[in-house]
Amino acid sequence: MTDLRREFEQAAADIQRLGMRPDNDTLLKLYALYKQGSEGDLKRTQPGFFDFVGTAKHEAWAQLSGVSEDEAMRRYIALVQQLLA
Repeated sequence: MTDLRREFEQAAADIQRLGMRPDNDTLLKLYALYKQGSEGDLKRTQPGFFDFVGTAKHEAWAQLSGVSEDEAMRRYIALVQQLLA
């Protein structure tokens, strides 16, 4: 396991210690960066029209298409560190 992967997994664990719930935009960024960092580009079909949360997550992740997994992990780690500061 690489150091970056270890830091990424630690950041995913650390975010659970956050005292306050981030706003919805930040939560979508965290979700999208985590998914891009752990799975790469989106390969799933878009959720149904009335699945508003699923659609928002899908769109946030789709916007990161083409971003490397390493870069997504770096951005995720930076965002978590910023939120914990």
